[in-house]
Amino acid sequence: MIASAKQRFLRISSRKVKLVIDLIRGKNLEEAFNILRFTRKAAAKPVRKLVQSAYSNAVNQLGSFDLNTEEIIVKSIHVDQGPTYKRWIPRAMGRATPILKRTSHISVELDVPEPEEQQ
Repeated sequence: MIASAKQRFLRISSRKVKLVIDLIRGKNLEEAFNILRFTRKAAAKPVRKLVQSAYSNAVNQLGSFDLNTEEIIVKSIHVDQGPTYKRWIPRAMGRATPILKRTSHISVELDVPEPEEQQ
């Protein structure tokens, strides 16, 4: 089963987020949480919250709270560039310089093994 979550309009550049998500792609959920907990990048916290949200979605879909986090794998995670907010800062001699505030959209999919039916 696939559980997914999306974060849209995150106010961090997609290049900076890509550095963090490349660390956890293909890892199991327990290892991904440990990597994100100790990564010293600003994007680590929102990515960790997004992976936690995808895990919560998997729990809601299956209706059981006893999922083993070592069996769940981060199947795919990718970042896309969102809209750029354009602002202006005044400069010398009446000029203005643009400031580009970049945003990003992150999508994550977890591969959750189907629970075995007990008879």
